[in-house]
Amino acid sequence: MEPIDFDTLDYPVGNSVKECHSQYGLDFQNGHFYLPDYCPFGDFSSFENAVSILEQYAQLTPSFYLFGALPEIPNTIENKGVLLCRQMILTSKIQYPIIENIVKLEAAHLEDLLGLVRLVYPEYFKPQTAAMGNYYGIYRQNQLVAVTGERMQMNHFIEVSAVITHPEHIGKGYAKQLVTHTANAIFDQHKIPFLHVADQNVGAIHVYESLGFSTRKKINIWHLVKK
Repeated sequence: MEPIDFDTLDYPVGNSVKECHSQYGLDFQNGHFYLPDYCPFGDFSSFENAVSILEQYAQLTPSFYLFGALPEIPNTIENKGVLLCRQMILTSKIQYPIIENIVKLEAAHLEDLLGLVRLVYPEYFKPQTAAMGNYYGIYRQNQLVAVTGERMQMNHFIEVSAVITHPEHIGKGYAKQLVTHTANAIFDQHKIPFLHVADQNVGAIHVYESLGFSTRKKINIWHLVKK
């Protein structure tokens, strides 16, 4: 079995674009980005030509996010601030009861998914994000009330993402069940689940820790906007 290099998680965007998501990405040699209709994310393995690379990417989208260290940015781009996140990983399947009917979301569910995202989580989810992996949901009376899915993907890792519950349905255990289902499905693909969560989101961190996730490292996510 090929040994697992956990250091690839230090550059989650670049290694996803180089390994499993090349069709969704842009490779500037040392700067790596997703096509913005899929995911407006990037990171740098080194800062050579970073100013030029950022200028080129900003021609494609007026607002995007950089993971990790921040290079020098051109004067045409504004740094809107940084979000400190925990990168958390899971080492074994979750033993948590799933009592709801969890549906794998297909093309017919896309408008329901995008509607829920627009309501709760509009910043990071783009029109083609759902094409990056599997998404799962819980319906109540024909309304999609909670979702979780997969985003960045590497040879050995898949990111759990879009853990979203409709505000009127919080506190019913939907998120725990969906994260359990999604993470265990990632293990079934012989990969390791990981996720990113804001460091100040102590409630979500507690939920993830209760399911077995542990913090691997803290990582900065910078919001850059074209002036």
